[in-house]
Amino acid sequence: MEVFAEYLVQIDNPQHRERTEEVLAWVAKTFPNLKPKIAWNQPMFTDHDTFIIGFSVAKQHLAVAPESAGINHFSDEIVQAGYDHTKQLMRIQWNSPVDFSLLEKMIEFNIFDKADCSTFWRK
Repeated sequence: MEVFAEYLVQIDNPQHRERTEEVLAWVAKTFPNLKPKIAWNQPMFTDHDTFIIGFSVAKQHLAVAPESAGINHFSDEIVQAGYDHTKQLMRIQWNSPVDFSLLEKMIEFNIFDKADCSTFWRK
């Protein structure tokens, strides 16, 4: 988690920082094969140099970005979990619980779907 330390310390709200750190630590523990990194000033995880999932902090929510393929695949489950989304990201409001089972499915989907991907982003 050292790779995220500088990013986390910049989050002014202690509850938002704690929640973000919790989610990042969970991903690192649950998927130890993924490489944590900061790119475009956002924490993310990669597998064989391809993007798997990224996160960003906003005033009202933690944004989860599994690329549009991940959003499209899980759109119904995202709504059922009580989150809203755009084409590229899902928003977890700060006062909402994190649905770790949905997050796990999204990450597993991207790992499997991008197993043969040789580019950072899907083409």
